[in-house]
Amino acid sequence: MDFTNTQLWTFAFVIITFGAYLWIGYSNRVRDTKGFYVAGQGVPPVFNGMATAADWMSAASFISMAGLISFMGYDGAVYLMGWTGGYVLLALLLAPYLRKFGQYTVPDFVGERYYSRLARVVAAICAVFVSLTYVTGQMRGVGVVFSRFLGVSITWGVIIGMAIVAFFAVVGGMKGITWTQVAQYAVLIVAFLIPAIAISAKLTGNPIPQLSFTFSDITQKLNQIQIDLGFAEYTAPFQSLSKLNVFCIAMALMVGTAGLPHVIVRFYTVPSVRAARYSAGWALLFIAILYTTAPALAAFARYNLINTLHGTPIEQARQLEWVQSWEKTGLLTLTDKNGDGKLEMSPDAALSEIKIDRDIIVLSTPEVAGLAPWVIALVAAGGLAAALSTAAGLLLVISSSFSHDVYAKLINPKASEEKKLLVGRVTIFFAVCVAGFFGIHPPGFVAEVVAFAFGLAAASFFPIILLGIFDKRTNRQGAIAGMVVGIVFTAAYIIGNRFFGMPAFLFGISAQGIGTVGMVLNLVVTLVVSRITPPPPEEIQEMVENVRVPRGAGTAQAH
Repeated sequence: MDFTNTQLWTFAFVIITFGAYLWIGYSNRVRDTKGFYVAGQGVPPVFNGMATAADWMSAASFISMAGLISFMGYDGAVYLMGWTGGYVLLALLLAPYLRKFGQYTVPDFVGERYYSRLARVVAAICAVFVSLTYVTGQMRGVGVVFSRFLGVSITWGVIIGMAIVAFFAVVGGMKGITWTQVAQYAVLIVAFLIPAIAISAKLTGNPIPQLSFTFSDITQKLNQIQIDLGFAEYTAPFQSLSKLNVFCIAMALMVGTAGLPHVIVRFYTVPSVRAARYSAGWALLFIAILYTTAPALAAFARYNLINTLHGTPIEQARQLEWVQSWEKTGLLTLTDKNGDGKLEMSPDAALSEIKIDRDIIVLSTPEVAGLAPWVIALVAAGGLAAALSTAAGLLLVISSSFSHDVYAKLINPKASEEKKLLVGRVTIFFAVCVAGFFGIHPPGFVAEVVAFAFGLAAASFFPIILLGIFDKRTNRQGAIAGMVVGIVFTAAYIIGNRFFGMPAFLFGISAQGIGTVGMVLNLVVTLVVSRITPPPPEEIQEMVENVRVPRGAGTAQAH
């Protein structure tokens, strides 16, 4: 395989796809806040479904999820189950009702439903905190891709990604981002499927990854290899995570999904409640294509890596061009610890002579399998599309949370359209800088960082949205108290555990799963405080009642 050829293909794909994104974003640029925040509410359901899928399937889904499953085996599927179940929960339980409320943003919904400026501000702060955590993972993903395929350091990879994402979000707003995400979905799904199909055919003779993973003997072979090397069986459950952690992580990812501001806002970009339901169905189909392929690709990657590196003389391994390329990034390390000249993979990290960053599994798999250079380059373009599409949506949430929910509603209610757009765009610039810093100095793998964001969303937004729709007795005092308790507890636990060496003191629940506990605390505090304080005004209770009435499939007017 000619590395130079691979690099040329990568440059070609990146230039072509990015040129298309930039052209789409620029040609759909906006000049008013409705276009900037909700794309003028004119996106057809099928295309909104594609945009939602691209928004949803971030660098965590494309780059990191299969890597985690590959390393963790059965236990890694908790990410797949949590994220898939969460989208179904959001699409069926919450999205249509939120669309009928007719607000632009989650803080908008909280402010109107809980008749409180303070509640709006708390929700806006939570939205910014959640979205910044999430976008940090995307910036890390962009840095990993650029560092390998463009021959730059991760730091410069992140900086390049920051500039590109900022352009998409600043110029096009939600309208430009939506149509850019439609193109990005097409790129990322093709980039994910082609190597999966090629490797599936090569290893099992069956080109359909889902079928070959299920009906071939690849998992039995992998199980035996793992046992021979001293690992647990690949398909054995609860090896790296306890049952309690599996439950808590899956639940945090699931209810965190239902509280993610950048996904919820997608249901406001269509013309009607009926269109919101249809776009949710289309998005689920588009998401399922990748999510049913990921476990198969993870197993194929694990099998190929072990067969390629374990027992191979270290000098011979270093002659492989993909090894040379990834070693330069620092994300792959080969060390002959016992001096026998051969590489050994061991479940004991102190003894293992092969150290592989989980975030490179999907990106390196086509190279390990010896696929054509253009396939390798296409995967790089797909990883960038996944990271950039989600990052742009998240930055818009951060922008709207400040400019629309704080500045325009509280600081300067008489601000002109031009002034509000300017504030939104300046906010994006500062958010990109913060996300870039943590992308260069991440607190974990891409999927782990994203899991923290889901936990924060679960602990802050899910109970407030759920009770706001289905419990008309919940009032502003309860909502504010619940949000504050939920996000402060969850953020303190995650930060203490990841940055200050605090042990997972609460029954061993990991930082990725603590959002479930935060969510329960939020729910209990909200219900209790709401019951010991005066009920909401009559008109608020009537509004909640009207939203739950099973009608209103026509156009919902925005306030």
